Amino acid sequence: MYIHQVAAYLPAHIVTNEHFTRLNGLSHKWIIERTGIQERRKASPEEDTNTMAIEAAGRVLTAAPLFPQGSIDLIVGATYTPHDTIYTVAHAVQRALDVADIPVVSVSSACSSLLNAIEIVEGYFAMGKATRALVVVSEHNTAYNNEDDTIAGHLWGDGAAALLISKERLAPTDLRMVDLLTAGAGNIGKADTAVTLKPVAKGIVMPHGKDVFIHACQYMARVTRQVLERNQLDVLDVSWLIPHQANLRITRNVLENLGLPEERAVSNIEYLGNTGCAGAAIALANHLDQIKPGDRVVLTVFGGGYSYGAMLLER
Repeated sequence: MYIHQVAAYLPAHIVTNEHFTRLNGLSHKWIIERTGIQERRKASPEEDTNTMAIEAAGRVLTAAPLFPQGSIDLIVGATYTPHDTIYTVAHAVQRALDVADIPVVSVSSACSSLLNAIEIVEGYFAMGKATRALVVVSEHNTAYNNEDDTIAGHLWGDGAAALLISKERLAPTDLRMVDLLTAGAGNIGKADTAVTLKPVAKGIVMPHGKDVFIHACQYMARVTRQVLERNQLDVLDVSWLIPHQANLRITRNVLENLGLPEERAVSNIEYLGNTGCAGAAIALANHLDQIKPGDRVVLTVFGGGYSYGAMLLER
């Protein structure tokens, strides 16, 4: 199974830390020290989860002449900030591409949804029900965010990414998916209350950030080791680590836990904020040209509800 191409879409509007200083007194220095975030993107009133996903899908197909949209036989969408819970992000992309009579699935496992979406593709490929898949991950966090919330209101950004995945290698530059491991730890700690989004009652709430921090650091490092050990690899065999883009301190803690130098981590949290399940995919899209033949890449994720996972790629 191969990732043939990846592309991202980001809204044009930039929200700097100074916006939150004016709004609720949080200083630029304080936000940087706590999160590493300098700015984030915010969708325009004309944009939403579906429109951003459609833009990302269009970009990835434009960049992939060997993967015409008529050859797509599976679409998997992922988001925890849906524009519509019935006409899902995957349906919207299918309609925009005008590809009929194929499986269309949407999934949500918080910020881990990227890997669960790819795992769904893995299953369809294994069963012989598809051979060329489009995965779209899109988050409209600002639609649900409360900017007055001094605990988490400054964390969130919007963005989307799309991945083209084939059962067979299409080009020498394809990334081979060596292994993928996902799991849930919803029975651990404050997984049921640490981060919630109840659309009927309120927006994104994070009352137990410390609990999220502790478990994110532990689980992303642990599952990275697990996926490497399953493939008889050492941590230092990893050329690039792309963690869930939640907090720069979490990334640095995971690197320290693994014994990896900071220059091997790919990060966009500084300029995009937490873009949810799209964050790691956006980072992969922006870093794709820097991955050389023989490089090994690990994407490791952790989400609210305490889902987690790691994927090992090789060029």
